Amino acid sequence: MQKIYLAGPDVFLPDAVEIGRRKKELCARYGFEGLFPFDNEIDAKAAGADKLIYQANEAMIRRADLGICNLTPFRGASADAGTVFELGLLVGLGKRVYGYTNVTEDYIARCQKLGGASFDPARQVWRDANAMTVENFGNADNLMIDSALIVHGIHRIVRHAAAPERLFQDLTGFEICLRLAAEAVAKSA
Repeated sequence: MQKIYLAGPDVFLPDAVEIGRRKKELCARYGFEGLFPFDNEIDAKAAGADKLIYQANEAMIRRADLGICNLTPFRGASADAGTVFELGLLVGLGKRVYGYTNVTEDYIARCQKLGGASFDPARQVWRDANAMTVENFGNADNLMIDSALIVHGIHRIVRHAAAPERLFQDLTGFEICLRLAAEAVAKSA
């Protein structure tokens, strides 16, 4: 049974353990073993817990055959930085990666709303409040994230419009990723 690393900001939710359990059940339904970061039993209050958590999650990523990343914008216009790191590690290890977001707007639209991006007609680019260029490729997130998934997951970020109050609990996009992964595994068998 192939193992899937389940990356995302889900670990910060008040019901993180329940979300992890639900994701792992869905994985099993599709013939996978889900590896949720909370499977590592580390006391977050212990001295050096941050390093222990990192090491345990890295080891789990290395054991995984593939990954699914929750790329729903987190604390800003873009995906959770830790999740993006894990996506990069999965890609760097040559593993297939899938991703989903529970927000359907393009990255540029979110930057316009959250960061006050405005159009610079002289340069024909969008700029944020610090006058830095904001990408406008029609992607769900930064081009490195979208492109990594196309190259290493063979699919774009799955976009699903979740209800605002269920932004991180809605597993529709996650299940679509599971279906795509199961189809890819079946084709390669």
